[in-house]
Amino acid sequence: MLRFGGAPPLNIPGMYFTDRGIEELAQRRGEETVTLEWLAEQLRTFVDMNPEFETPIERFATWLARDDEDDE
Repeated sequence: MLRFGGAPPLNIPGMYFTDRGIEELAQRRGEETVTLEWLAEQLRTFVDMNPEFETPIERFATWLARDDEDDE
């Protein structure tokens, strides 16, 4: 079980740790409209600040870029 400050423990079956961050993103920014250019810049900034995440961010960006290839 993980706790963050006063947050309730994370023990929901089938819920990944990243789901908390994704849910927070949707709640805080869900009404905003963003461009892929903005997202790319945010990812670059994140990697500059956290170089240990370069490989996962690269994989994520590549996955996003190629996501629609399965539809063809």
